[in-house]
Amino acid sequence: MKQFKQMFLAQLKLTFREKQAWFWGIFFPVILMVIFMSIFSGSSDSEFSAEVAIVNENPNATSEMLLKQINKIPVLEIESSKPVSREEAEEMVKDQDVNAAIVLPESEDDTSIVLIVNKEDEQGVTTQALSGTLNHFVQQANLYAVGAAPTYELQFESISSGDTELSYTDFLLTGMIALAIAQGGMFGMVDLVEMRRKGLIKRLRMTPANMNLFGLSDMIMRLLFSVIQIILLSLIGVLIFGANLFINFPSLLVVFLLGALSFNALGYFFSSFSKTTEAYMGVANITSFLMLFLSGVFFPVETMPSWLQPISNILPLTYFVEGLRESMVYSTSVFSTTLWSGIGIMVLWGVITFMIGSWLYKRKSIVATR
Repeated sequence: MKQFKQMFLAQLKLTFREKQAWFWGIFFPVILMVIFMSIFSGSSDSEFSAEVAIVNENPNATSEMLLKQINKIPVLEIESSKPVSREEAEEMVKDQDVNAAIVLPESEDDTSIVLIVNKEDEQGVTTQALSGTLNHFVQQANLYAVGAAPTYELQFESISSGDTELSYTDFLLTGMIALAIAQGGMFGMVDLVEMRRKGLIKRLRMTPANMNLFGLSDMIMRLLFSVIQIILLSLIGVLIFGANLFINFPSLLVVFLLGALSFNALGYFFSSFSKTTEAYMGVANITSFLMLFLSGVFFPVETMPSWLQPISNILPLTYFVEGLRESMVYSTSVFSTTLWSGIGIMVLWGVITFMIGSWLYKRKSIVATR
């Protein structure tokens, strides 16, 4: 225990001195989370609305009837109390003063309603929603014109796997916690590269020090570092941004321990073939950047293009994010088969990378003694 205590204190000092590990493990995820939550928090709860300009240059019975009905659509905010000319409306759309312009029929026999949008926003969410709203409006107008009353209507409801109060803030919080722990593991092994480069590991092997205790103290130190990450990010998300967490503690404990160990193994693998700190940080940065956007941290994997989803489905962070989300947001039981299938893939990554890393370290040790 005395030797373990001394090694643990040494690991603690190394961790506090390693500024890069603190930045990538703590400050970078906090900065990202604050930025994204500031932008998106509460957006899912606000009602959709769009600003439009109305063009009615030749008022007639048809255009007046349509204008009266358009004014009753609650999601449309009419920019001007009076209709404007088409030229004025096009300028407003070009300058993005309004989301779109609606051109009403110029005569009673005209049957077309024109929607003018900005070319740059043609595929945007607001434009698509406006198009859908006007399509529905036109269908209702057609039924009204032939004297037919609508028989069926669509009522929209949304439910969640967990609690009805879940929002994007809850979704993002768990993704950022997973990212922080993963980056802490991937970037946290940089001190091993320096120790090997300076010959400290070789000297340590020549002392009575137990290398197993050295590895155990390092692992416990990193787990404590990850505990700090998960507590700090949860407090920021809940207290500052109003996130909701519905934690199943047995599930969280399993996912947390296995996830942290798996990403520590990934960092150990990076350190096994990196000759310099710069090389290690380069590999870790590329891997982190790839998983940052493809592992469901900021948005669901299902919303990605179909050709990208197979890549996401083999990344370990994808399953760590899902596991934390299941245990912290949806309160999934530890006996869930879905939870364990994702954990299995994540652990497989950890086992394989640890074995390869151990083999590379052993191989280099044998070569060095020849």
